[in-house]
Amino acid sequence: IRILGIDPGSQATGFGIIDWQDGDARYVASGAIRTRGDAFPPRLRQIFDGVQELVRQYGPQEVAIERVFMHRNADSALKLGQARGAAICGVFPVIASVYEYAPREVKLAIVGAQKEQVQLMVMSLLKLQGELGPDAADAIGLALCHAYSRGARQAVDVSIAALGARP
Repeated sequence: IRILGIDPGSQATGFGIIDWQDGDARYVASGAIRTRGDAFPPRLRQIFDGVQELVRQYGPQEVAIERVFMHRNADSALKLGQARGAAICGVFPVIASVYEYAPREVKLAIVGAQKEQVQLMVMSLLKLQGELGPDAADAIGLALCHAYSRGARQAVDVSIAALGARP
C-alpha cells in the first residue's frame, strides 16, 4: 500500500511517500511544498495544488497527516490549521480516508525518538543516503507511524469480526 505523509505548514508543507508491504517500508519520495508570496489565501492555494499534484503523480491509497497542536501564538495555530485544511482538501478528490496523528504519536512510533532524532531515525529505518530536510523527515515519520498503526488496526478489526461471527 502506498502511504502519503503530510506535515502541514503555511510556509513549507512537508510530504513523504512510502510503500508498505508485509511489514517493510520502502522510500518512494519526499520533499516540501514551499509557498511564495505575502498574501495568505494564495499560499493556501499553493498547498492545495501541490498536494493534488502529489496525489496525481504518486497515487497513494492512504494519507497520514499531523494533527494541529496548540501553539502559544493563536495566529500561528490558526494559520497551521488552515494549511492543514488545504492539504486535506487536496487529497479528497481521490482519497476518502485521511488518518490523523498527534506529533507525540509520531515520535513514539519512530522508536521513541525526540523531534530532533526523527530525521536520523527515518533515514536509518529507510536506509536513506544523503540529506533529508526536517519537513520531509517529519512527513515520512507520519507515513511510517500510520503504517505501523495500520497493522494493529487491522488485527483489531479481524478480532472484532471473529467475535461477531460467533453465536
